[in-house]
Order: sequence, then C-alpha cells, then structure tokens
Amino acid sequence: MFHCIYVGATSACFELDNRAPFHSPVPYAVSLDGEAVLEGTDNVFSLFGLIPDREYAIFVRMNGEESTLALRTLPEACAVSARAFGAVGDGETDDTAALQRAIAALPENGRLVVPEGVYLTGPLLLKSHMTLELRAGATLLGRTDKAAYPVLPATAKDLGGGHPVHFSAFEGLARDMYASLITAEYARDIAIIGPGKLDGNALNADWWQTFQSDPVARPRMMFLNRCEGVTIHGVSVANSPSWHLHPYYCRDVAFYDVSVAAPKDSPNTDALDPECCDGVQIIGCRFSVGDDCIAIKSGKLELYRMCPATATRHTIRNCLMSFGHGAVTLGSEISGGIRELSVSQCLFRQTDRGLRIKTRRGRGQSCDIDAIEFDNIRMEGVVTPIVMNMWYRCVDPDGDSEYVQSRAPLPVDERTPRLGRFRFANMECLDAQAAACYCDGLPERPIDEVTFENVRVAFAKDARPAVPSMFTGAPERCRLGLYFENVRRVVLRNVTVEGQAGERVVANNVDEIVSE
Repeated sequence: MFHCIYVGATSACFELDNRAPFHSPVPYAVSLDGEAVLEGTDNVFSLFGLIPDREYAIFVRMNGEESTLALRTLPEACAVSARAFGAVGDGETDDTAALQRAIAALPENGRLVVPEGVYLTGPLLLKSHMTLELRAGATLLGRTDKAAYPVLPATAKDLGGGHPVHFSAFEGLARDMYASLITAEYARDIAIIGPGKLDGNALNADWWQTFQSDPVARPRMMFLNRCEGVTIHGVSVANSPSWHLHPYYCRDVAFYDVSVAAPKDSPNTDALDPECCDGVQIIGCRFSVGDDCIAIKSGKLELYRMCPATATRHTIRNCLMSFGHGAVTLGSEISGGIRELSVSQCLFRQTDRGLRIKTRRGRGQSCDIDAIEFDNIRMEGVVTPIVMNMWYRCVDPDGDSEYVQSRAPLPVDERTPRLGRFRFANMECLDAQAAACYCDGLPERPIDEVTFENVRVAFAKDARPAVPSMFTGAPERCRLGLYFENVRRVVLRNVTVEGQAGERVVANNVDEIVSE
C-alpha cells in the first residue's frame, strides 16, 4: 500500500503504491505507533519531529484496509538551537552572523534546529555532514539590500596547478554571481528538512526589476555546487531573486515533498533546475512559479567544453506543477545532453506548456537527448501539452542569427544537436488551447522518433490563440492538432484528439507515420 522513500534522524517521507497522478484515488489516514497523526489525499506524505535512532511503526488505513511499515530513524551526534548562538528570529534583527556561527560550530553529523520565528538573514554557507532543520513556523527571510550578498567569482585560479576552480554559474555558463541565501560548495552529506520556510523576499527587493542591467548574476534561493548526497525534505521555498533550487554538477541529490512558489509574472524564477547533475530525485513536490517549474540542464557549449557532463539518472514522480512556462522542461542549456530521464504520475495545471524540450543549432553534437520516458501524466488547462523545439529563441547573442533561425538545411557539424527517441504514454490532457503537440526538428537532423501511446487531448471550447513553440517569428495557433515537422518516425497508438480545428495530424517532412 505504501513504502518509505526517505528516512533521516527526525523525519521520514512515504509514497503510496498506486499509479494515479499526484493524488490518491481515495483519502487515507496515517498513524504513528498507534496514534493518529495525519489524513491526506496526496500520494506522498511526510512525518517530522521523530526521535533519532528509534524504531517506529507507521500505519496507513485506506478503504477499510490497513498496511504497516517499520523503520528506524538514523542516529546523530547532537542537535542544537540557532538561538543558542544568538539568533533572535524577530524578523527585524539581522541573524546572519548568528546562524553562520552555529553552522561553523556544529559537530559532524550534528543538527542545527531553527525554531519558530522569522530570521532575517543574508547568504549562509553550509558544510558537509550536517542537517539544517526548519521547524514549523520557522522562516529564513532574505535581506533585501544587495550589499548583504557577497559576489562569488565564477572561477578562481588554483595557486598550485594553475587550473580554474569553479564557484558560481548561471544560465549554462560559469559566471560571477551574488551568493545565494543557502549555498554549499564541494560538500557532501547534507540534509535540509522540516515544515519551515525559505523566503527570498524578492517581492520587497529590486532583484526582479534590475537584473537585465546588472553584470553579476542574481542569487538563487539555494545553490549547490559539486555536492554529493544532499536531501531537501519538506521545506517550503518562495520568492527567490532568480531560480529557486539550483544543484550544479552534483551527484545523488533528492527533493522530497518540497513546495516552491513565486508570482506568475516574476522573471526567471524557475522552481528547480538541476544542471550537469547525476542522480536527481524529485518526488512529491509542488511547484507554482513565474518560469519553468523543472528545467533539466547540462550547460551551454562553452561550459561543456570546459567541464563536460551529461544530465543522467533523473526521476520526477508524483509532482504537481502550476502556472509556469513549462511543467517539465529539457533545456535549453543542454549541451551535455540528457540520459535516463523518467517523468511519471505528475499533474500539470495551467502551465503554458506541459512537457517541453527546447534546444537550437549551436548547442553542439554533445547535446544528445535520447530514450526519454514520460508516463502517466494528467494535464488540466495546459496551453500546449507537448512541445519539442529545435529552434528555441533565447537571449544568447546569436539567438536571432541566420545560422540559428534559417529554415534551410545546413551542414551537420560539431554544433548540431540531436533529439533521439521520446515516448509519451498514458496521458490525459484536458482543456488544451494552442496545439495538442508541436514537434519541430531541424531539416538537417530531424527528431528520430516520437511515440504517443494511450494519449487523449481535448481542447477547451473557449480556447484562445497562443504561441505553442518559442522561435523567431512563431505564429499563434488555436486548437491545432498533432503537429510534426522534421521528424523521421511518428508512432501513434490509441491516440485521440477532440475539438481540434482541421486535421488531427499535420505532418511536414516526416518520413514515416505509424497509426494504430
């Protein structure tokens, strides 16, 4: 009936065993050692306030049946309160120094507890082998003055060997940036847990207004550089100056039961952008932001040549995405390619696009995306459920160049990206507007294969025109069916489109269409 996906010293996270997107078909009740603790309908739930190194029995009752699971929490060295180091938590006192002192003094395998209160703070630097716990009612609130955010260099020269040591990046390039509210560099074995909140306070600052003229990249809410074994569990994150959660060249990073929120019109406030990472789990999370909810990245070509890495072993499951530009996006900075990505049991509501792949000429031949699975997805009010765009119009200096935007076939060379095989299965997309899907490859390198299996798309009766795919001169569409251009093979198995204007399938330069 359910299983444990994470257990720490004082918290644990669980997932129901069903195939329903995000929500359980029926409500359930949870007991801990025989005492009722919560009721819910989400497929993922969490327990906090557990005692370290102790056995527990968890009971879940659903539809008159009960299932039991036994677990033991992990041991820890100690737990100390941030208030013991002088943190006040009144929302007015600057608690940066007190919080950083507590982190620096914490023993290995220790837990720093932030109790109820609002802790005004500048950037904090975490270290290896520690847990940061935000208790219920606790908020780390970002300061609004830029002077409180030191600038981290993109690289610093190693005085021994002369090679560059990397410290900061943004939008696919090593770049100087303001330190993030939570930063970890070259660290391992870190947990950030609890029902508390991280608030970047960008609503009350000018980060969103001045970023285009600032030579230094905006801070993230959380920046993890070359870290390993990091778990973010239960916390709510809001109002970041730019991307909220940015793991960069990390390995084995997990996000469980995390919420991220920002206004719909806030610029570049992606919820979670794993970049050049290996082994990322995103399970039971809720995202509603002003840009992409999840954007999987592997750098621009310059970064790939300097530090080659492929985005690999990513799992996204039982998540809810609302109001972003894309629910799950691949790119556009994906010069290292993407491998072994699974997206399943997710619910998308009123995002501009559902499953979105974006790249362009110039990302390079290492931009190779293949064997990607999207399964068991429900979309409600998504403007265009599926977009595959190899003409993405971005802010790069050459984004509008003839080389990037020319519709004529060009030579395949070291700058040419590749989109391989994609499978979209068991999907229901209701109240679509612009197009059922918009798959647009390059004439010199068409998308290899797109398979749709058990997919239903129904257009809204009051659908409005919108641009389904962002490229120079892109036209608005309304109730366009399944659109394929420059694709080698299209497979349609049990696919229905309802309410489209015109043909169900529109194909240009498609070698083979198999319809079953």
